[in-house]
Amino acid sequence: MKYSYNLERKDIIFASAHDLNASYKDLCSVCDAVRYRPVTSALKILDGVIHENKAIEYRRHNKYMGSRHELHGKKGRFPKKCAKMVRDVIVNASANATGKGEDPEYMYVVHAAANKTQIIPRSPSKGVRAVRTGGYGYQSLRRSNIELAKIEIGLAQSDNTELGARMKRAIKAISKTEKPAATQKQEKKPVAKKPAPKSPPPVPVAETPAAVPATTSANEQQLPQETKASA
Repeated sequence: MKYSYNLERKDIIFASAHDLNASYKDLCSVCDAVRYRPVTSALKILDGVIHENKAIEYRRHNKYMGSRHELHGKKGRFPKKCAKMVRDVIVNASANATGKGEDPEYMYVVHAAANKTQIIPRSPSKGVRAVRTGGYGYQSLRRSNIELAKIEIGLAQSDNTELGARMKRAIKAISKTEKPAATQKQEKKPVAKKPAPKSPPPVPVAETPAAVPATTSANEQQLPQETKASA
């Protein structure tokens, strides 16, 4: 399978989809939104587009397009059809990574591209009114061609030495705010357990005074001796 990725492909896992009946211009904008992001973050963005919770910024092909307050005045829209297609390819690439012994939760989308594959020309049906001649017949100036596109997705670890310098800078900048889900789980600190409440000290029990044996007087102790002497 030929891909437009022109760097070293070691430890990079790819997935693609061809001949998609979608606008490659919309696909390019969706790929720009998920490029260099963690897989979990990219899927979250695409889910937001599908449910119309997050708009995609259009840097190109945005003529006559309205601006959106979610993008701070930048032009954008919700390409739900293209977002579903890109999401399916990312899920496919994640499955390929799992099959090769990698964990997609630690990986980034290092390659995301969309290109036009072929154009199927279509002419209007017979009997369509011609604009210039004013009569009826085949109109050569009016065409409704079908443009088919393809999507390419590549996943890799952030510490892959084969990535380009631009990729490493972009991943490093994004990783400051967005990190893979597995890394976030490791960085979570254990919740400190609250110490058990101390039991109150036992109340001392008042000791009862011991019975004091009755003491005999000195006269009673000397009495038996005197009787012995007299005897």
